Amino acid sequence: MNVKTDFIGNMVAEDFRAAAIFKRHGIDFCCKGGRTIEEAYHNKKLDPEKIYAELEALPGNEGSSIDFNSWPLDLLADYIEKTHHRYVEEKTPVLQAFLDKLCKVHGGRHAELFEINTLFNESAHDLATHMKKEELILFPFVRNMMKAKISGQPLPQATFGTVENPVHMMEHEHTAEGERFRKIAEMTNEYTPPADACNTYKVAFAMLQDFENDLHKHIHLENNILFPKAIRLEKEFTVES
Repeated sequence: MNVKTDFIGNMVAEDFRAAAIFKRHGIDFCCKGGRTIEEAYHNKKLDPEKIYAELEALPGNEGSSIDFNSWPLDLLADYIEKTHHRYVEEKTPVLQAFLDKLCKVHGGRHAELFEINTLFNESAHDLATHMKKEELILFPFVRNMMKAKISGQPLPQATFGTVENPVHMMEHEHTAEGERFRKIAEMTNEYTPPADACNTYKVAFAMLQDFENDLHKHIHLENNILFPKAIRLEKEFTVES
């Protein structure tokens, strides 16, 4: 990777270990991955040399991290659906129950819990709708493109026009989720439980942080790998015809 000229999202796509470095420096690598480090740091009025050094110090890839960038698109879509979509579906009701309990028990002393609960419930609703659109519309089209490429058959006409239409919608919704979780992180003091927190409080905040981390990886795989490759693949069919 060229740390001074590559886009942030491309660097994470090449080596996901870079994500931890960007997160530590407060740089959005998923929703705002289409920027260079210099552009991201210019907005923060900071010197990017430190993060350049950290990225360049990453040891060579020895097979410990998964190279999602090399995966065929249908496999990547399957992985996202079975790993990240399933994670959201399994963790959401548990977190909703914990947050409801926290509001009842601790809401009198920590009024911010009510807004955190509202934000998470909004996220749960919107993510459920978002994932269904991917599972029923976008991902099947990606799989059809891969089948057509392998078989040499023409690409069936999509009802939504070009694949860029649903992709842009998904990216817009990703940005909304990123902003929502930035608010949650801020209101929880980066998921730090207060001094009077009970075990449920601590577990709920730890789960919220894990939920955000999983969402970041989920969005990264789509915004920085799956979506741009799907757009390029569709254009191959246009050139061939």
